[in-house]
Amino acid sequence: MGVQERREREREARRQLVLDATRKLVRERGFTATTTKEIAKACELSEATLFWYFQSKDEIFTSLLYQGIELMRSGLEEIATSKREPRHQLAQLWRFFAEVREQQPEYFHVFGTLANPAATAAVSEDVKAEILRRSGDNLRRCAELVRACVGAKDARIAADLFWAAFVGLMVLRDSRVNLGADAHPDERELRVAFELLLEGVAHDRHGAAR
Repeated sequence: MGVQERREREREARRQLVLDATRKLVRERGFTATTTKEIAKACELSEATLFWYFQSKDEIFTSLLYQGIELMRSGLEEIATSKREPRHQLAQLWRFFAEVREQQPEYFHVFGTLANPAATAAVSEDVKAEILRRSGDNLRRCAELVRACVGAKDARIAADLFWAAFVGLMVLRDSRVNLGADAHPDERELRVAFELLLEGVAHDRHGAAR
């Protein structure tokens, strides 16, 4: 291995260390409240050194976003290749959302940050276009999974509905916890929500399966 290649590998390893530390901080307090000074301290770096690995907090944000999108892509493709009956695949999809939210909630924090106009104010148009392309590809993968239940015409909006319903339920649960209430919907209630949602999209107005 040449000197240049070794340096690049070391730099990539350090960048990953920074992202891992950021994920932990985001899990605790959200991305907006996490500062580069805190990230640098968690990595035992000076803030100036941190900016040698990432030019800005925005670059850290987009790097985490790409990681989260890739995680979702991998899970969606695994579900798609399972070759199970369509309703079982939709149940897998819902469980996959829940597993990611439970095990790596920081990615949901980062996804949610996109709804804040300030989050992408300093992001280049090229990067925005790439985020849109990658996330759009994932929504198309979701649409392929739900198409067998709802038909090709409504597949995209049904995919949006599944994702938005899950994210909305998580926002509601987090809000309750932050106000000192019990954490719900709990696991059982999430299963009920899925069944209610599925019955709504998998049946026509007269209650007959599509």
